[in-house]
Amino acid sequence: MPQSSPPPMPPKLAEIVAEFADAPRDVVLEMLLEFSDAVPPLPAHLTDRTGMEQVPECQTSFFLRAEVAPDRTVTTWFDCPPEAPTTRAFAGILAEGLAGASAEEVLGVPDDLYQRMGLAQAISPLRIRGGNAILARLKRQVREQLG
Repeated sequence: MPQSSPPPMPPKLAEIVAEFADAPRDVVLEMLLEFSDAVPPLPAHLTDRTGMEQVPECQTSFFLRAEVAPDRTVTTWFDCPPEAPTTRAFAGILAEGLAGASAEEVLGVPDDLYQRMGLAQAISPLRIRGGNAILARLKRQVREQLG
C-alpha cells in the first residue's frame, strides 16, 4: 500500500519560510526580531506554566503547550522572556505560522524548518538546536493528544 505524503505546511508558515529564505542575509536578523513581538500573551490558565513543557535545549527559560481541539485544530502557547529575542522569534514564527492549523498540518511541518528559512547562516547552531527542539516537542505533544 503506498504511503500518503504528509500534508503541506500551513500556508501562513510556508509564506513566512519563503520570506526568510528569499531575504538578504543582512535583513534576516531584523526580520527575526520583528517576530519576537508576535508571541501572544498566555491565557490565564497557563500563566503559572502549569501544563506547559519546558524546552531544556533552549539557552533561556522556554515553555510551550499545544492544545488539539475536537475539530483537530491546534492552538500553540509559548512562554519565553523578552530578553531572549531570537528564541522568542522562533515562538513568534510558530505562533503566527501555525495559527488555525490542523493537527495534520502541524505534524507535516518539516523538521529542518529553520534551515529551510536560511537561519543556519544567520544565527548560532545552538539557537538552531533550540528552535528544532521547540518544533519537535510541539509535534510530540500534538501526536500524544491524537492518541
